[in-house]
Amino acid sequence: MPPDVPVQRATVAMDAEVLVIGSGAGGATTASVLAEAGFDVLVVEEGEWVEQGSVVPFSLEQMDRQYRAGGVTVALGLPSIAYTEGRCAGGGTEVNSGLYWRPPGDVLERWRDQFQIVDFDPADLLAIADEVERDISVCTAPGAYSEPSEVLRRGADKLGWRNGEIPRWMSYPSADDAAGGQRQSMTRTYLPRAMRAGARLAVGCRVDRLVTRHGTAASALTTLADGSKGTITFRHVFVCGGAIQSPALLQRSGIHGHIGRSLAVHPTVKLAARFADSLNVPDDVPVHQVKEFAPHLSFGGSASNPGLVALTLLDQWPTFRNAITQWEQMSVYYAAITSEGLGKVRSVPHMKDPIVTYGLTWRDRALLRSGLARLALLMLEAGALEVYPSFKGAPSVRNRRDVATMQQAFSATKASVMTVHLCSTVPMGELEGRTGADSFGRVHGCTNIFVNDASLLPTAPGVNPQASVMAFAIRNARRFAATGGRRA
Repeated sequence: MPPDVPVQRATVAMDAEVLVIGSGAGGATTASVLAEAGFDVLVVEEGEWVEQGSVVPFSLEQMDRQYRAGGVTVALGLPSIAYTEGRCAGGGTEVNSGLYWRPPGDVLERWRDQFQIVDFDPADLLAIADEVERDISVCTAPGAYSEPSEVLRRGADKLGWRNGEIPRWMSYPSADDAAGGQRQSMTRTYLPRAMRAGARLAVGCRVDRLVTRHGTAASALTTLADGSKGTITFRHVFVCGGAIQSPALLQRSGIHGHIGRSLAVHPTVKLAARFADSLNVPDDVPVHQVKEFAPHLSFGGSASNPGLVALTLLDQWPTFRNAITQWEQMSVYYAAITSEGLGKVRSVPHMKDPIVTYGLTWRDRALLRSGLARLALLMLEAGALEVYPSFKGAPSVRNRRDVATMQQAFSATKASVMTVHLCSTVPMGELEGRTGADSFGRVHGCTNIFVNDASLLPTAPGVNPQASVMAFAIRNARRFAATGGRRA
């Protein structure tokens, strides 16, 4: 870790003017803005600081050290949807693909109008996005694209489908080669910036609940990494644990209202495609995406190390298992949809983790079916010799007739559906029947409890939500700094 970034172990007694719970895209940006505004800020993180580059991306060690529950948790339903959460300093920014999508302007306008977000101009938020893009070095990759990325471009071009390279938050030592690029995650950007301004970061600290009285919180009860119990006292608290952990913490603290009732995700289905030549890149993902059918449906590439290729084949292992010996000629791709369904996050007494449920609509199921079929066609057009869809009973696909057979055989209940985008569990706005926090993240009915992470996004944005999270978090933290935490 950089020598000028002091990280401390959590202790049983801590205090701060502003407590920030969570150090991901929302928490790190919040801490940076408030520390630079002169507030005494303490950031607590349940996980550890894992120095970037010290673990192999997408490895079992990374899953163990940087993800919650070893990498995969499940939202119960028909089908259940697997999801991932970062659990380390920097949160999900340390483990995701790093692909950057700024918030779509039409989505921002819809959120403002439908959820009555006051004092909100989409142009102002996009101006903050400009700042974020400079701060985290959003850029396209230098040099040649990887072959798995070229597959998406080549197949889409042959079909006449709109596609392009998605920029990433990366810095590159060479203008001609992407080798040696460094992810500009929160541990490289906003967390060091916050701590240089005086913020403190304490790792190994789980906040069990906030102690509240008449809508005001004065302390947090914690469990440290060694199992000991502690207390943090504060004047204001920002809950930034993500779309699952933030509503769960509020519920454990006796705060309900519209909390945890409207989980939104981007469900995905996957396939593995085999080509004539070696193309597998075990430690990175393609930078191209296909957006011909956006915002409802999009295609991209996933991590494809041998274990993840095997996992993609697992649903139809009896007939697909022999293909794993050719993993170097294979890569994994996904079809993602903007779901109309909703989920719930419920904290249960005496259970550490919440129960999460999610229900796909019939439209969602039909879109997953057509999405997987179109993705298989895309692979064939790109030159795939054989495609292995990830659902039980799936046939292999070698030609267009097989695509039709696969589409008939597909059912969402037989598929391995997953997501890495979770949001909307404490939606922001002034409609208290539909929102959990006000237009700047203050939890309804509370005086000094704020949420400032993906939970606030009113609905799924149809793109990677991380840029939206950072822009809103900075907007809200600046409002807090300008008003001293008082209601404007």
